[in-house]
Amino acid sequence: MRGFEVGEPVVYLMTKQSSHPTLRATTVSPAAHGDDYSYVVKKFWVVREICTDGTLIVQTRKGKARRVSADDPCLRHASLWERWMYRDRFPESDLIEPIPAEPRPTPEKIGQAG
Repeated sequence: MRGFEVGEPVVYLMTKQSSHPTLRATTVSPAAHGDDYSYVVKKFWVVREICTDGTLIVQTRKGKARRVSADDPCLRHASLWERWMYRDRFPESDLIEPIPAEPRPTPEKIGQAG
């Protein structure tokens, strides 16, 4: 399997449990006593950073950053079909904050230059 690249769209299969599955839920199965349901929801993220410890920082559609293992079985590359079909569910590329090459100055150091 090929590695991930910064800016690449990925799909994460998130397992959830509630009394009311969402409309986008798949693989819905009832709990033993029937009060809750277990289901899977596809999350459409973009790789923001590749860490040296084998994890990825991904960005959600609403701008949150999450750390996931690159070898997590729930994480996979988005297919060409998914990139086209669900293009509105991936974070927009202009919303992804670039990772700075050097550390950003802290607020107290900004005014002390020179």
